[in-house]
Amino acid sequence: MQFKVTEEFWQLFPEAEIFLLTIDGLDNSPVEEWQDKADKMLKSAARDGLEFVPNEPISKNPVVEQWREAFRQFKTKKGARSSIEALLKRVQKGSPVNSINPLVDLYNMVSMRHAVPVGSEDLAKVSGDIRLDVAEGGESFLPLGAEEDSPSLPGEVGYFDNDGAICRCFNWREAQRTMITEETETAVIVIEAINDEQKERAQEAQNELADLLAEHLDVTASNHHLTVENPYVDLNNEA
Repeated sequence: MQFKVTEEFWQLFPEAEIFLLTIDGLDNSPVEEWQDKADKMLKSAARDGLEFVPNEPISKNPVVEQWREAFRQFKTKKGARSSIEALLKRVQKGSPVNSINPLVDLYNMVSMRHAVPVGSEDLAKVSGDIRLDVAEGGESFLPLGAEEDSPSLPGEVGYFDNDGAICRCFNWREAQRTMITEETETAVIVIEAINDEQKERAQEAQNELADLLAEHLDVTASNHHLTVENPYVDLNNEA
């Protein structure tokens, strides 16, 4: 299995960089004391995230402005926003980011703390390679919480495998098919950056998340860094 970023994507975002972590042997079922621990850690990360959204409305903050501008470079479903905007909007309003499961909680923490989009896929549920690509249109996609297919739009940027879209509009909306659950044992985690400032924060997020995974879930992550000069990685022996 490869994770690759296509030439069509680089034509839109030649300066982008994608930071990956792959893990295997994960026990993602929360232990009894995880909920209280996660709640405290998520609240702490939310306080750190406030640094990035001092201005109202939220669109007036550089992190949000940068991602909205990126989304204007390709076709999107109306209302699509980067996942980091959704998290920081909750942070700004003081709304809690609730615990979901240990892996998702940990990557939400670093996402808020470093103001970068972070998402993950269950590698056991992926069909073939993963591609960060520009959609032809019509790729099958069943989003979280939905009962009907919501195919990708022509020209839309997202993540795909042999069976369709697995995450639409960068890290906006996740597919049910490859979502992280308490049964997930092997996963790839994706951190996105589209400018130099974001790249620095994404690198910090990658390093911190590797430490958190080792500390709290007792798994060792393999870290990867994809650029226009280094557009793919073989995951077969990495997770």
